[in-house]
Amino acid sequence: MWRRLRVLRDCGRRWQHRPAIQVTNEPILEFKPGSPERAALQKALADLKGKTEEIPCVIGGEEVWTPTVRYQLSPFNHAHKVAKYCYANKELINKAINAALAARKEWDLKPVQDRAQIFLKAADMLSGPRRAEVLAKTMVGQGKTVIQAEIDAAAELIDFFRFNAKYALELEQSQPLSVDISTNSMVYRGLEGFVAAVSPFNFTAIGGNLAGAPALMGNVVLWKPSDTALLSSYAVYKILLEAGLPPNVVQFVPSDGPEFGDTVTSSEHFCGLNFTGSVPAPGTFRDLPHLGSSSRGLSRFPECGGKNFHVVHSSADVGSAVNGSLRSAFEFGGQKCSACSRLYAPAALWPHIKEKLLEEHGKIKVGDPTQDFGTFFSAVIDDKSFARIKGWLQHAHSSPNLTVLAGGGCDDSVGYFVEPCIVESRDPRDPIMREEIFGPILTVFVYPEHRYREVLELIDTTTPYGLTGAIFAQDKAVIEESLRLLRHSAGNFYINDKSTGAVVAQQPFGGSRISGTNDKPGGPHYLLRWTSPQAIKETHVPLGDWRYAYMQ
Repeated sequence: MWRRLRVLRDCGRRWQHRPAIQVTNEPILEFKPGSPERAALQKALADLKGKTEEIPCVIGGEEVWTPTVRYQLSPFNHAHKVAKYCYANKELINKAINAALAARKEWDLKPVQDRAQIFLKAADMLSGPRRAEVLAKTMVGQGKTVIQAEIDAAAELIDFFRFNAKYALELEQSQPLSVDISTNSMVYRGLEGFVAAVSPFNFTAIGGNLAGAPALMGNVVLWKPSDTALLSSYAVYKILLEAGLPPNVVQFVPSDGPEFGDTVTSSEHFCGLNFTGSVPAPGTFRDLPHLGSSSRGLSRFPECGGKNFHVVHSSADVGSAVNGSLRSAFEFGGQKCSACSRLYAPAALWPHIKEKLLEEHGKIKVGDPTQDFGTFFSAVIDDKSFARIKGWLQHAHSSPNLTVLAGGGCDDSVGYFVEPCIVESRDPRDPIMREEIFGPILTVFVYPEHRYREVLELIDTTTPYGLTGAIFAQDKAVIEESLRLLRHSAGNFYINDKSTGAVVAQQPFGGSRISGTNDKPGGPHYLLRWTSPQAIKETHVPLGDWRYAYMQ
């Protein structure tokens, strides 16, 4: 059913355009008591209890173990080793490169309709029989609640696979003009070399997309999953293989960040980096040196986090602003690239906003999301994250510019638990307002409402990031002015909505400045980044004379 486009030979290449496949966003299940999805998930969670899954490197279709063994721990119960895995060394990474390159030409020549069918089948598997498994592994391994796992590991990943397939088929139909004497066509080739996909812990869907999107477009990929998301990443990888992805197209290569970065960037065949993560944190973007050293043209498409804002105007609906800010700042413990970590509130509304913030803050439950479905968020991802966030909490308690209004406790005796913390800052350029924290800390700056325009300029210049932001206002003129002055402050901008929750095909995601290259995964333009288009002209009338008419 997916073979919608055919190339017909009729005095040269002729393209027959047929309707592309129709897809819609995957429905988000509710997991109400007594529902079949809740029962399936609880069974999958029970199956993982106390278990340690062994996850090898997969190179050239073969499972490989090295002596460098590591364990992924459950964030909310670090005594539970959810996965045993190993690091690929330099020799094994180079073997993976060679295995990928050996498959590149055949995979690139496979019709896009056939490649798309693999991802559509994987989406169907995730939507049905494998949904509970991937959700459970995301919850246990990354500490997500039911709904956060559902919108990520099910809905978003399914949407990535289905909409990317749709966009790839539509791109194939995007052809140049032809004339009577010649036919023009565009071939969307894969890149010449291999792509390195380096995925983060915080979204199972992002891992599947970072490796999957380039593969869909005819590329071969080395996928380095996050050490703290091995369990779910490996589940997604196996689903792709079961859906028909040839073994050598994507190599599954857990490895040390610097060693992986050094090895892949030293290869003359390294042609693209697909990365999502943090700029400053160890094991992330800074561990990928020598970018651009390849002799081939290098495609680099990183997404590197943000210092995202909510600005509340005096015309705002206070309840909506408060609820949206609490969700954005504290869902998944503030560990979303798009999470709000700085809130700007007008002095006239601040008493009301503060009262509502503190009232609702007291209702937030932090705990084990697998045992208590009433948990709003769980532990942060690991000991390094816990220590970093604890350092920011110490700064909040000790700085004369800052006042802790609520929360701020932390305890790593059982899991890496951090209470949601609300801080008020008297200095809008305090480090806590400028630097990415990636934890459940929301800092508020209260401004005089008559200086709203100055506050917008402050928001735009406080940080070097440009990922997401939101304005809460009812005054249409204020909204228009804010959009104009904050034009480059956020790649995803929200009006009367929180700064998180971008949906594939509805809000393609990404930002600029040091937040990344704003390539908008989840939209139709993203896939073009993973192609090397070739324009072909075929002339049907022989050239009878080298001279031009004016020369006669």
